[in-house]
Amino acid sequence: MKLGLIAMSGVRVHNQRLADLGLTLPGFVQRSEVIASLPSLALLTLAALTPEEVELRYLEVDELDDLGTDAEAFDCVAISSYSARIKDAYALADRFRNRGKKVILGGLHVSAMPEEAARHADCIVLGEGELAWRAVIRDLQRGRLQKVYDRRGESFDLADAPVPRFDLLDIGRYNRLTVQTQRGCPLDCEFCAASLRLSSKFKTKPVDKVVAEVRAIKALWSRPFIELADDNTFANKAHGKRLARALAEEDVRWFTETDLSVADDDALLSLLRDSGCAQILVGLESPSRQALEGLETKSNWKADRAPRYLEAIEKIQSYGVTVNGCFILGLDGTDRDSFQEVLDFIEKSALYEVQITVQTPFPGTPLYERLKSQNRLIKPEAWETCTLFDVNFVPQHMTVVELEARFEWLMGEIYSEAATGRRRGAFRRTARRA
Repeated sequence: MKLGLIAMSGVRVHNQRLADLGLTLPGFVQRSEVIASLPSLALLTLAALTPEEVELRYLEVDELDDLGTDAEAFDCVAISSYSARIKDAYALADRFRNRGKKVILGGLHVSAMPEEAARHADCIVLGEGELAWRAVIRDLQRGRLQKVYDRRGESFDLADAPVPRFDLLDIGRYNRLTVQTQRGCPLDCEFCAASLRLSSKFKTKPVDKVVAEVRAIKALWSRPFIELADDNTFANKAHGKRLARALAEEDVRWFTETDLSVADDDALLSLLRDSGCAQILVGLESPSRQALEGLETKSNWKADRAPRYLEAIEKIQSYGVTVNGCFILGLDGTDRDSFQEVLDFIEKSALYEVQITVQTPFPGTPLYERLKSQNRLIKPEAWETCTLFDVNFVPQHMTVVELEARFEWLMGEIYSEAATGRRRGAFRRTARRA
């Protein structure tokens, strides 16, 4: 049996003015290239759970015609995609099925919209894929593939996680590879489509498992850059410290996402510095406490933290670890003045890197359900606008046109060569003083 593992790669901004602007801004282009180059860790993990007698090939497809004639050799394909490319994934799936090939679909979007996905697949996998994959392959080999394998509500034990099949990749194509050290996040922000929504609890992967994955990458790439594909790497500080100590022994540079509570722990910051951590990405969302009120469904942790944002950023960066601060524009409770507020905060904070996004109602999130119930979704199933840069909802205190125009203005202000240079120069001065 020949099985194709196909990732629909790349995300296209549909706001053409924004797309054209982004191509001219060095800071924006650099981050976009990084994101676009990441392989599908989910498919590589499932590959590791596939029996040896199944012939595997991993492919990344940007355009539907990129597959070429060799795709005809597959007996079955498993396709993974972001919400923003899911319609392209469906079109690809339909093309394979019309050729008599079996199609398996899974991932966050499929778990959120199973009835939609089922129209384009012979089989859909819901929940964490590791729980169902061996049964899927066994049934496929026996000609008894089921329509649905539903493991939502169950939790995969990361102690059983296999080493992903990094050997299936053309390593030279990537500027970094991904390793997952945990799943979920205890903050539960209403906009977040984090992996926690697929499983029963926040959980961490044993550190020795993580090290095995890093070493598998190093066997293929002598000096790799690792991106930890986590929702919040240091939500569990004890696990995070064990992880940092282990990474320090591996002589790699790495990047991850976490929250600002790392600034409370000097020992952890020292470990990050000494273990090769180049940067942490932190979801600040907004410098305004008012805008952060109600953003989390279980608490107001970020809102309570907002008055200490500047202090926390300065402390983290004083350890030589850069902070990539992420902001969401168009949050309820904000108006057109919020864009200048974000710009002023960025300049004052000396953030090394910045990521701005538009509030995005991803399917399956509390935000999507709330905006849908309020009749504020412009096109409820326009998944192609789930790019983090396109607007598909009616803002609370401004028009759609105002949100788009001010977002474009802010992009121009923060991603220019001059602005990027100022931020990086400020970081270097801070690091030298430290």
